[in-house]
Amino acid sequence: MAAEATRRSFAVRLAAATCAVAWVPGAAWAAARVEETDETAVALGYKHDTKKVDAKKYPKHAATQRCNNCGLWQGAAADPWAGCAMFGRKHIAAEGWCMAWVQKPG
Repeated sequence: MAAEATRRSFAVRLAAATCAVAWVPGAAWAAARVEETDETAVALGYKHDTKKVDAKKYPKHAATQRCNNCGLWQGAAADPWAGCAMFGRKHIAAEGWCMAWVQKPG
């Protein structure tokens, strides 16, 4: 009988844990976002807004270059934030830019 009680308490705890996970807001599961002060971001000249890129420091930058039209962008074009091959698990802004920007093929 002790084994049955243990199984029952396990099942109850499992159900409670599943409910708790379901209550966590979706934003809590989202990947961390890159900060412009992150070491990699600084090294690549990353900005959340392509309009704020220093043209003198990055003369090859064009206003039409945005993260969401870069070949390294790992999301849909309409996603406001998504992954990038340059930033590991952190997400970058769709309207952002860094000097690793490369034209999407096609």
